[in-house]
Amino acid sequence: MALPDRAEAVLPEPAPGLGGPGLGGPDASSPGTVAYTLGRPNMEGANMEGPNMGDMMGDPNMGDIVVSEDDILRKVAELGARITADYAGRPPLLVGVLKGAFVFMSDLARAIDLPVEFDFMAVASYGSSTTTSGVVRIVKDLDSDLTGRHVLVVEDIIDSGLTLAFLLRNLAARHPATLSVCALLVKEGFQPPVPELAYVGFEIPRDFVVGYGLDIGERYRNLRCVRRYRAPS
Repeated sequence: MALPDRAEAVLPEPAPGLGGPGLGGPDASSPGTVAYTLGRPNMEGANMEGPNMGDMMGDPNMGDIVVSEDDILRKVAELGARITADYAGRPPLLVGVLKGAFVFMSDLARAIDLPVEFDFMAVASYGSSTTTSGVVRIVKDLDSDLTGRHVLVVEDIIDSGLTLAFLLRNLAARHPATLSVCALLVKEGFQPPVPELAYVGFEIPRDFVVGYGLDIGERYRNLRCVRRYRAPS
């Protein structure tokens, strides 16, 4: 079907008190703009079900919700406030661990009221399966020099701790001033003492999970919640 050359949309009036040049996003004082809250636009009457519903839920291996969207948004705001207080006067360099942490890091950064900087690295240990391979390797390294920097590693999930231990050894060797970790999810039974693990969102069961950046074979990262996923036999 051919698409029109030009399409127009009428957006709702912004909700009072939202928006502005800070965390909220676009300036809500301007008529016709959309007021933003953390993670999604405030559009009354719009279809906000998104990818949590529809064809994705036809997957027979998709399980129940482990962490809801609302709980994630509340926790991200809480973690952002704590990091803002802890790093006052010394804005951190956020190091996102790709690919899983990109959604969490995006929301977390907007909840931190400091001029943070960003860098990313990618490590491989899972591949496309639901169990760790036991071998960690760097796929993409950082662009930044960490010497003398206050580094905060942003992780999506800590399972066995293998990847985290590798990262901390590798980054500590680059002589940052401080090195800490913020993880959205930590699986039950994670025992190794990790002093650097300063911020944790949720402890969850040891089930395999997808959503909010986490995947199975690169699928379902765009779910707004975290769900159990039963691996096919």
